[in-house]
Amino acid sequence: MLSSSTICMVIAIVCYLAFLLYLGFRCAGGNRTVGDYYLGGRKMGPLVTAMSAEASDMSSWLLMGLPGVAYAAGICDVFWTALGLGIGTYFNWLIVAKRLRHYSALNDSVTIPDFFENRFRDNSHILLGISALVIVVFFIPYTASGFSACGKLFSSLFGIDYVLAMILSAIVIIAYTAAGGFRAACLTDFVQSVVMTVALIAVLCFSVACCGGVGEVTGYAGSLPGYIDLLNTHDFATGAATSYGGLLTIVSTMAWGLGYFGMPHILLRFMAIEDPEKIKLSRRVGTVWVFIAMGIAICVGVVARALTHVGILEELADSERAVIGIAQYLSSFGILPALLAGVVLAGILACTMSTCDSQLLAASSSISENIIHGVFGLKLNEKQTMLMARGTLLVIAIIAVIFARDPNSSVFGIVSFAWAGFGGAFGPVMLCALFWKRCNRWGAIAGMVGGGATVFIWEYLISPLGGVFGIYELLPGFLVGLLLCFVVSLATEEPSQEIQDEFEKAKAMDKA
Repeated sequence: MLSSSTICMVIAIVCYLAFLLYLGFRCAGGNRTVGDYYLGGRKMGPLVTAMSAEASDMSSWLLMGLPGVAYAAGICDVFWTALGLGIGTYFNWLIVAKRLRHYSALNDSVTIPDFFENRFRDNSHILLGISALVIVVFFIPYTASGFSACGKLFSSLFGIDYVLAMILSAIVIIAYTAAGGFRAACLTDFVQSVVMTVALIAVLCFSVACCGGVGEVTGYAGSLPGYIDLLNTHDFATGAATSYGGLLTIVSTMAWGLGYFGMPHILLRFMAIEDPEKIKLSRRVGTVWVFIAMGIAICVGVVARALTHVGILEELADSERAVIGIAQYLSSFGILPALLAGVVLAGILACTMSTCDSQLLAASSSISENIIHGVFGLKLNEKQTMLMARGTLLVIAIIAVIFARDPNSSVFGIVSFAWAGFGGAFGPVMLCALFWKRCNRWGAIAGMVGGGATVFIWEYLISPLGGVFGIYELLPGFLVGLLLCFVVSLATEEPSQEIQDEFEKAKAMDKA
């Protein structure tokens, strides 16, 4: 028999999931074309655009990965990561959003691979195929990390099998995303951003109160050598401070922010906003929310460590379950706290689902629209194309479920690698495509392949050497991609006059 507190948590979670399904199926009727399904007909409002972009950005690592790292070793690593992400968020909205919105509408691009092909007039479809493949390669494990987070949540709460819990969660995400497409993803992401915020604030306030106040928390954290130090981490095995690695490590950690310039599910939000002139409002709302949300998440990890110290929480074998442990403790105080705990747990689902739905759509569009239709030239009518889009989404989700079957996988680790892959492969090419008229398709291809390959090479061959080579793989991947894009573009023929004229037109629209 389930306890009354568990039943209350289940009620809150079920109501939340039912509401998401309702939104997804309600949006289904508005998808009459592929452009509607994958880009919402470019009719997204500024607030929905801002919050859906940032909610899809945060993923499960906001309520699991980020507090987990702070719980395990202190604030150093997560502080520099969060600072880089906050800065990257601001500049992505500031310099990329408006230009990409105008440029993608000008050359009638529905997906990121579409934009690259149309921008460089690559009739060979090589650039289209490579960029679509990059999306599939990195989004499948990224989506799998989200499914894994859901599995960890339900298996921890209700003692059910991890794989079963993960599959049930995936079914809900697949259902509303396949039905409603991009419009459903954006609307549900907006709702989920609200749920995330409520969850973070509730967990933080409750945890601090249980520890005896802010002074008790900061006092304990300060007693741990290196725990609240920006240049050191705390090693709980030895009780000593450990050097974080100096300026190079800090710079490479802040390079997380470079990933935004190549993140397809975020860039698609820029392409979908209805009024480009309202991007400034979206930028302000999105950036402020990101800084606040990440700051609270880090504090939750620190407070969870204090809760362990005072005996409220047991020592966590998996630090990424810190918020889950706090929610379970909250539920023991009665019906209303148990309902609030359900909202907190729904917040974890919100973090996960808001990213998974966007990733599934981006990966699905890469295969159905870009590879099957664009590269192989399969001609389908509008109804067949929609069926192909939904079928592809289902296949990708099944593959992600297979990847997520290991309950010991690290959410933070998987997200970190996938983020680096997109940042290295797409980031430099996107910036050059938008702001450098001389960039051509050969430079774009070289930058994309070189940047993506560097991420793999650095992660698996160079980083294990340690020392200065142990930096985050996104930084070398981004720099190599940018260098290759410049060098190869300059070494080959300049773009046609048609391409240069379109560039100037997009530039003029951006300044208007």
